[in-house]
Amino acid sequence: MSPIRIEARGLEKRFGRLVALAGVDLAVEAASVLAVVGPNGAGKTTLLRILAGLARPSAGWVRVGEGRPDRRAMRGAVGYIGHATFLYPALTARENLVFAARLYGVPDPARGADALLEELGLAAVAERPAGSFSRGLAQRLAIARGLVHDPEVVLLDEPFTGLDPGAADGLGARIARMRAEGRAVVLVTHDLAQAAALADRSLLLAGGRVVHAGERASAAELASAWQAARAR
Repeated sequence: MSPIRIEARGLEKRFGRLVALAGVDLAVEAASVLAVVGPNGAGKTTLLRILAGLARPSAGWVRVGEGRPDRRAMRGAVGYIGHATFLYPALTARENLVFAARLYGVPDPARGADALLEELGLAAVAERPAGSFSRGLAQRLAIARGLVHDPEVVLLDEPFTGLDPGAADGLGARIARMRAEGRAVVLVTHDLAQAAALADRSLLLAGGRVVHAGERASAAELASAWQAARAR
């Protein structure tokens, strides 16, 4: 069995009387992809932000690798691509990546930035300010930013948003490559066919609770579990 790269136990998150997460457990092994699906308001983004160390749980813990739960260490080992791009609009695409690489202590920031710009089809716009980018270009740059420090765990929150078909295919191939490289990937998506195609395991959230978890499932099986959760 591959080592567990990211693990969470008993995660709860409350915003006053609102319960966003209620006792969520998960474990994602190296060289695997976990898809997290569920209706709007299910707690998917809240879960990913806690896994990324960007929010504190009200109860429970998260551990990356074999160390003790540590939010600072988590941030260095995790690449997070969320709804916010975390880009500086006045900086060029290349400057954004170099800046992020330096924050993470990447040994050769310029070289790492240039490699990702080339890989994600952004080399031609590397010297343009990020603030001038379309939603699709900004999303591609945000993906590069999340990967610039070569993280062992990658968290993706609706990463296909705004991407054209070619870029979406490229990201799907990149996720498959991350699995082959031994990374643990958590993918939040509303697209059940996407989840079925890319993930080894799936987790269905509803009302902040895990209502279905299992090995690779078809889109039809996920849809059935989704409908069953809504009927409860």
